[in-house]
Amino acid sequence: MIELTEGQEVALPVVDGKPLSKVQMAVGWDHAPTAGYIGSGAAPIDLDASAVQFAGGQLFDLAFFNHLATRDGSVVHLGDNTTGKGDSDDEVITVDLSRVYSKVESILFLVTSYQGHSLEYIRNAYCRLVDDSDTELARFTLTLGVRETGLVMAKLFRDGSSWRLGAIGTGIDLKSPTDSIEALLPFV
Repeated sequence: MIELTEGQEVALPVVDGKPLSKVQMAVGWDHAPTAGYIGSGAAPIDLDASAVQFAGGQLFDLAFFNHLATRDGSVVHLGDNTTGKGDSDDEVITVDLSRVYSKVESILFLVTSYQGHSLEYIRNAYCRLVDDSDTELARFTLTLGVRETGLVMAKLFRDGSSWRLGAIGTGIDLKSPTDSIEALLPFV
């Protein structure tokens, strides 16, 4: 497993001479116990994981809580967690790289606050890339508070016939990926 920092990239592994074909991007977070009015135990913050595909510098397709799979079925969101409770991954998005439409150049992975809460109220936020056997290939941990309502965590992008993972870790003011596709373009 490789712990990535903002701006780092890593090539996805090749197994028996073949590029890795299926991965899962898992995200997790914990609700800060002091979130809300004077630590009042306000309702948990609902974060949402999203995967947004781009081709030719434009939106191609996406998978998120309100649209669970891309049209070709290559990217599938496995369900919405509205609380961040628990010790394991909170939301998981599967990607069948062998089925991703050939014109798709990159896939951005975002975490956004559905209710518009600042991400300063979460802690232990991470995204991790795992293979079919749940072996963790890379992890990106959010270490600083993010004042915005969203975070572009990482992207998968084509590198010839293979794929690479890049850690981004930049805050963005979105409550869902459909709020502003233009705001995502600098990360493509």
